[in-house]
Amino acid sequence: MELLLKASDIYVEYTGREVLNIKELELYDYDRIGLIGSNGAGKSTLLKVLLGELTLPGCKVKRSGNFAHITQLEETLLQESADYALMGKFGVSGLDTQNMSGGEETRLKVAQALSGQVHGIFADEPTCHLDREGIDFLIGQLQYFSGALLIISHNRYFLDEVVNKIWELKDGKITEYWGNYSDYLRQKEEERQNQAIRYEQFVAERGRLERASEEKRKQARKVAQKAKGAANKSMTESGGRLGHQKTMGSKQKKLYNAAKSMEHRIEAMGDVQAPEKTRTICFRQSQALALHNPYPIAGVEINKCFGDKVLFQKASFQIPLGAKVAFTGGNGTGKTTLFHMILNREAGISVSPKAEIGYFAQNGYKLNRDQGVMSFMEKNCDYQQSEIRSVLASMSFSQNDIKKDLSVLSGGEIIKLLIAKMLLGRYNILLMDEPGNFLDLPSVEALEALMINYTGTILFISHDQRLLKNVADRIYTIKDRRLCLTKG
Repeated sequence: MELLLKASDIYVEYTGREVLNIKELELYDYDRIGLIGSNGAGKSTLLKVLLGELTLPGCKVKRSGNFAHITQLEETLLQESADYALMGKFGVSGLDTQNMSGGEETRLKVAQALSGQVHGIFADEPTCHLDREGIDFLIGQLQYFSGALLIISHNRYFLDEVVNKIWELKDGKITEYWGNYSDYLRQKEEERQNQAIRYEQFVAERGRLERASEEKRKQARKVAQKAKGAANKSMTESGGRLGHQKTMGSKQKKLYNAAKSMEHRIEAMGDVQAPEKTRTICFRQSQALALHNPYPIAGVEINKCFGDKVLFQKASFQIPLGAKVAFTGGNGTGKTTLFHMILNREAGISVSPKAEIGYFAQNGYKLNRDQGVMSFMEKNCDYQQSEIRSVLASMSFSQNDIKKDLSVLSGGEIIKLLIAKMLLGRYNILLMDEPGNFLDLPSVEALEALMINYTGTILFISHDQRLLKNVADRIYTIKDRRLCLTKG
């Protein structure tokens, strides 16, 4: 067991908000850690601090080995050196970065990191833009990698296969959980259940003490009334009567003291927070948007070519009404192209005349940033503000976030907002191209629940195995220029 990295006094503040406040972190050679947290929690910043790419005042980082850093695409400066055999296995034929797709660029970065003589790899969303084959190959490579791993990822399947420890970054602090992501979820659910029990016990005991205190005070008031009645009687009564009056005052004092004692016990109990509630969103659809065609979208022997490259050749598919249909396949097999063919109603594709299609393109959005979040959400939306707020809350938007202008939102927050707006829009069919990319894990899980509960028809492209397993009623895999039904 070798200590590869030790960091202390990591403190980062941004626009008055505490992003990181970590007293000490240690990374050992056997560690295979998944770093998770919401968008903007500081995950990427933490990697840069640990690697020495960002220097903080008062922070000490001692590294006893060499580390590779796989950054997100927009931060990449690819080096002109690589293991060409490994690149070939990843499906990268050269270093012409100008003409690379997102998937090819990600594969190249991973190949370069694995080919280096390093003690550890720090990776920021390494599965983004990789197809299923690329993800599985990466999993195999990292499982055999002998060094330490610290990985930021929103891919639950990938985390389950690669890591043995989770670092949860929340409110600037790191909480450590042993096991993979599924183990982490089980532990979090146990914590939530235990918190619920503690909260119920707290509320019950506080209520009991409050009722008992009030009862003692009520009894004291009755004693006081009796004492007052006795004092109003003849002033010529005997000393015995005066002695009785003194006894009454003593009894009243004991009752008030007992009430105060209970109130002190209530104060000493402090405050136990209620566990976070699981939000259930109920989607509805107006009768004007109702579809009656059992297969509102279908393709019969469609063909598509780009120059000499044939994407589809006599490919067919059917989309059942109300179904959640996933499309998978390798990078460049034509998944996004198929969505554009549906939107353009190209030859061989039939779309119900009453279909109202909403389209989410991962990198294809344009919007006016000079508007508030709620005003943006309310445009062309039939839902009440309370319902809009519930959907936004499920996607980790706070009440303060909802009051903001779009201009101050991060890229990840804009993506979440666009997904939420589309789910609440006046559509009966949704086309979603990699909706989970770049979302934090809580938002991916919220998206999953929203897609399951959505009343309309959804077609989506994804390489997220958990999303496919939990949401898709049927799955079409693009292979050999055909659409093969692999589920449903």
